Amino acid sequence: MEKLITFLCNNELVSVQINPSLTVLDFLRNHRKLTGTKEGCREGDCGACTIMLGSLIKGKVKYKSINSCLLPIADIDRKHVVSIEGLNNSELNYIQLQMIDEGGTQCGFCTPGFVVSLTNYFINHSNYCIEDAVSALDGNICRCTGYAGIKRAIENIITFTGSNDVSKAGPINLLVQKNLLPKYFLDIPKRLKNIRTQIDKKKKGKVTKTNIVSGGTDLYVQKWESLLETDIDFVSDYGELKNISKRKNRIDVGGAVTIEEFLESHLIIKYFPNLKEHLKLFGSLPIRNRATIAGNIVNASPIGDMTNILIALNANIHLRLKGRIKIIPLKEFYLGYKSLNKKTNEIVLEISIPIPSKRALFNYEKVSRRTYLDIASVNSSILLEIYKGKIKQLSLSAGGVSPIPLFLKSTCEFLTGKEVTPSTINDAIVIVKSEISPITDARGTKEYKTLLLCQLIKAHFIKLFPESIDAEVLV
Repeated sequence: MEKLITFLCNNELVSVQINPSLTVLDFLRNHRKLTGTKEGCREGDCGACTIMLGSLIKGKVKYKSINSCLLPIADIDRKHVVSIEGLNNSELNYIQLQMIDEGGTQCGFCTPGFVVSLTNYFINHSNYCIEDAVSALDGNICRCTGYAGIKRAIENIITFTGSNDVSKAGPINLLVQKNLLPKYFLDIPKRLKNIRTQIDKKKKGKVTKTNIVSGGTDLYVQKWESLLETDIDFVSDYGELKNISKRKNRIDVGGAVTIEEFLESHLIIKYFPNLKEHLKLFGSLPIRNRATIAGNIVNASPIGDMTNILIALNANIHLRLKGRIKIIPLKEFYLGYKSLNKKTNEIVLEISIPIPSKRALFNYEKVSRRTYLDIASVNSSILLEIYKGKIKQLSLSAGGVSPIPLFLKSTCEFLTGKEVTPSTINDAIVIVKSEISPITDARGTKEYKTLLLCQLIKAHFIKLFPESIDAEVLV
């Protein structure tokens, strides 16, 4: 089950015959003895294992921060892996110095992850601001400092770099000049291009294994040890599965598109402008950089954020098996708990989302124990269109109240053709309760979840119709 993997690890070319399911975290620590990358939660929460992963795209290297504990080594083939050691010069760089000088580190366990994530922020932006830099650290947790020292360090770094200089030199050139990056970063595009030239190109879209992993941010939490004994095909870089395109009146999203790629897509921003803000509630940046559309859908979590949203957007799922493509509504994809309307060898080729009319309104609501970096207790999405004062079309989803991501069919049928009034919404709530079957678990009792969903549905209408719905009357 071993595979030849060739990549750049910091400033070194590495070519190794290895189990493709091995995590990059274990490879760095155990095989390369690069122990600055820490093993913390091993669930993608703490950020102590954060690395940068650079991919050559149209002649330029695009870096993103990723949790190495959830990243199989197969997916770093022909890329640039940067651990904390790869950011060191002969002396500490400016980011590291500021973390020390401003008291941004105490025990130091989390510090490498913070430095890597900060570096990734400065590489990927040309106009720096403290708010965006802090957001880039949403996947990093420190239990010692209280974050004030880290914020002061960021402010100093922004002042030191001077964002006006970025557009002239380019981020990487500027960061090398300012001693935030080692000089070898300037040669990485050429070196990655040479690697691709020397090695035969992969066959794109030719998935041959029965066991297919796309993203794996939940799978590597639950089953990372058993994955080492399984023959797996990783589809993250298969060309046809990475596209986002417009076709007539729909947007097609490849199954291997990551959540971050989805929310940053100009097509998604154009036709679904609110989704970017809603999807900030999906994990952290390193998780969104890894998790994929197909992975989130096939995982079949009853509280999946992406699935909940796509059901309300009336998305269709395109499944392929031996050249044959089957298209089914996503709301019909889930047959029971973790049971799918999908054959074993079928892969998720793409998801198609109908472009809503300009009059359509959308909202997403989620309740979790923490606002960010947490799974939902209950979530809900709504897409509706009003015509002549009445609901012309309506799509409403609910998560956490059923064994499957749920489309509230009866509620939608009841509300269609009705005016949006408090009494109508309260009548609809009665139907909602008849469609759901919540259970008591670690995220709350069934009574609590029922109450939450009812409140979230009310919140949809309060937010979308503030002029006609009095929140105090409805709630």
